[in-house]
Amino acid sequence: MTYANRLHPWAIVRLLPKMQRVVVGRYRNRSNAEGHMQALKRLMPDANFVIVFDLGDLMNKES
Repeated sequence: MTYANRLHPWAIVRLLPKMQRVVVGRYRNRSNAEGHMQALKRLMPDANFVIVFDLGDLMNKES
């Protein structure tokens, strides 16, 4: 996971058919992610979105 991605751990993910997914955006805090997700739902009402906290491989690295 890049340094920039670690600064933005909250992500909006669009759920697609056949268990596929696409990360739509990354945000520094959950509040920003929720605001953007509301806008996306207004623009694309039939699409499914979820907000996730993505630590990536940060948990796998030893200190």
